[in-house]
Amino acid sequence: MPSTPSADLDTGRFRAYGARHVDELSQRFAIPDHIARSVKSLAAVLPFRVNEYVLSRLIDWDNVPDDPIFQMVFPQSGMLRSEDEHRLAVLQDEPGARKELRLAVQQIRGTLNPHPSGQKQLNVPALDGETVPGLQHKYRETVLYFPGQGQTCHAYCTYCFRWAQFVGDADLRFAVADPGRLVDYLVRHPEVDDVLVTGGDPMIMSTDRLRSHLHPILSVPSVRTVRIGTKSVAYWPQRFVTDADADDVLRLFEEVVASGRNLAVMMHFTHPRELETDLARRAVARIRSTGALVYCQAPLVAHVNDDPLIWSALWRAELVAGAVPYYMFVERDTGPYDYFKVPLARAHDIFRSACLTLPGLARTVRGPVMSATPGKVAVDGVTETARGRFFQLRMLQARDPQLVGRPFQAHYCESAAWLDELRPAHDTPADIAAALRGARSRPAA
Repeated sequence: MPSTPSADLDTGRFRAYGARHVDELSQRFAIPDHIARSVKSLAAVLPFRVNEYVLSRLIDWDNVPDDPIFQMVFPQSGMLRSEDEHRLAVLQDEPGARKELRLAVQQIRGTLNPHPSGQKQLNVPALDGETVPGLQHKYRETVLYFPGQGQTCHAYCTYCFRWAQFVGDADLRFAVADPGRLVDYLVRHPEVDDVLVTGGDPMIMSTDRLRSHLHPILSVPSVRTVRIGTKSVAYWPQRFVTDADADDVLRLFEEVVASGRNLAVMMHFTHPRELETDLARRAVARIRSTGALVYCQAPLVAHVNDDPLIWSALWRAELVAGAVPYYMFVERDTGPYDYFKVPLARAHDIFRSACLTLPGLARTVRGPVMSATPGKVAVDGVTETARGRFFQLRMLQARDPQLVGRPFQAHYCESAAWLDELRPAHDTPADIAAALRGARSRPAA
């Protein structure tokens, strides 16, 4: 079970631990030496950040390294190729090899597909012939906004598809200091009625800073929904309960709702343990009391939640908390993908088995869903025909709005874990087939 927390954890100030604290954490929590060495080595490539709440309330230290929360936040041996792990370990132990180590880290990161699904090449919009920094515009109605002060998190997930935001490389990072250009873009694009403020985690910001990003968005009449993507309720629920400006952030949420907009807080829960603490449940209740809508989503990842009983418990806990189960995502093809990926056939079995146990109100969840280059593709099932066995797929969302809601099929492949590993059926509609070919021809990492 998680360790007994310090007495002042509920009201204490946030403190982050990183790679330089691994020895300290190893002593406190009796992390075996070989695991601690791997964490320090891999943290040179994969972002590592944790905090006291995660350490004391969520991780079961009697079950390390297999504990799912430990797997979620501590880099593990096996997340990188064995030759890369060995290369890092040798260079870190070699005096005077700092330059070689930096080069190795850069090279290894380059093999991890830091911007999947054409984010850099296809999603960055332009205004008056110049790209608009800190924005992504993939779907007609929705713009993603990356406030520069919100491009970190209370703790980092080892499976995070936005790991490149956290490694200190400006060339890999989406971020902008203020919403000025966002507002200009929204005024020129009234078809956008939904702004997703994302990161990182916007809730890492102070309330005053968050207000400085949200209020200008509310000045644009065509924006009807403001979404905030956050893992904070799982990793630092104090943000909404006991932090110095917790009440202020709830008042800010009320201001957004009072403006006539929908405020949707998109919570990221990966394991039911994250909703078992009183602090987390209180945080959800306080957020809902502002009039904000609460939706929950997470990826299906090996070593953490690849079990239908886990998903059933998670979705039931979300429903009890008054939140809407929204998406089960397929782990994206980035970062330590081979460590976390789950084949699509098994992903669908997990999703269906979990859904069979749910009451109707929790069957709002959609999945498994690949957020791929052409759009969000749902795996609706496996069908047997005279022509063979096929995945039944559907475009839930798409770059081309004409594809939204359209079904298609792909040849069944037991090992396929991502869209570009599938072979579309011969009768796939031409426009969908063209979109899928575009996904296969995405620029190499």
